Amino acid sequence: MTIKEVAEKYDISADTLRYYERVGMIPKVTRRPNGIRDYQDLGWVELAICMRSAGLPIEVMIEYVKLYKEGDNTIPARLELLQEQMNALKEQKAQIESTVERLAYKISKYEEAME
Repeated sequence: MTIKEVAEKYDISADTLRYYERVGMIPKVTRRPNGIRDYQDLGWVELAICMRSAGLPIEVMIEYVKLYKEGDNTIPARLELLQEQMNALKEQKAQIESTVERLAYKISKYEEAME
């Protein structure tokens, strides 16, 4: 797929895709003989989008890709990195759930007051 097709598929800009590649959030994309990027493995793009939408730091994704490129001997380090991010997301989720509960309570009180 071309960069334009990938950008349209995931509703992100071509500039964002170029940035992800430039900083190392996704591995280097192969190029056709004419120099046009040829996205053959969209899994990396999907992972980068997922991680960013969850608010994970760019540096984490860069480190993950770097470890991946170093080979299977980095599997324990990659696992640890992902587990740390999972724990951070679980903490954020708990915080959000607590806030939602508090807001629901406040909303119910205002709804009662309006009756």
